[in-house]
Amino acid sequence: MQQTSGSLPIYLQITELLIRDIASGRLIDGEKLPPEREMSEKLGIATGTLRKALAELQSRGMLERVQGSGNYVRAVSDPKSVYAMFRLELLEGGGLPTADILDVKRLPKPAELPEFGASPEGHRIRRVRRLSGKVAALEEIWLDGDYVETISAQDLSESLYLYYRGVLGLWIMRAEDKIGLDPVPDWAPEIFGRRAGEPAVQVLRISEAQDGKRAEVSRTWIDHSVARYVSRLK
Repeated sequence: MQQTSGSLPIYLQITELLIRDIASGRLIDGEKLPPEREMSEKLGIATGTLRKALAELQSRGMLERVQGSGNYVRAVSDPKSVYAMFRLELLEGGGLPTADILDVKRLPKPAELPEFGASPEGHRIRRVRRLSGKVAALEEIWLDGDYVETISAQDLSESLYLYYRGVLGLWIMRAEDKIGLDPVPDWAPEIFGRRAGEPAVQVLRISEAQDGKRAEVSRTWIDHSVARYVSRLK
């Protein structure tokens, strides 16, 4: 696993992946994790990197390490993962989310988007989403232009929400997802498994900030041969 510019450190990516699995219910309270060597081989990382991730998880109170027995999940009600609202998983389940930025531009908001924010302009961020290295989706995110004057690709990490919190003081508190079919956009790169114009599962998300105002609208086109949208009820 390679680390790209703007990415979280690899051990924190793994920590966030495990937190995401706990928050989504894929890993349940009291569940024993596989042996560390087996986990590191599956994730494609060094055992030392995995141990650093597990130590971070333990420091957050979400893992109990029992000498001579193994590592056990300790679920908490609000894990505050940077991937807490990320709903895509590989067909076999899970997958570490990463993102490749295609472009970032400040533009007038398209008329076809739902209303959000007060500015007539927004920051349009286009990305390719990967899950454990597999190209799974295309994203087009529009952030209201009032939050910041300019954004560059170098500013962004794997999680936009992490950038929003750390740099803009913006917290996405809730989101509404609408799922349907929509043609793959003409800007889709060749690495995406669906051709431009081909029908694809699309998720339209409207996100609200901590003040209750609509801050962001995004559209995600999913390659259904790689990933699916998952929402678990507890």
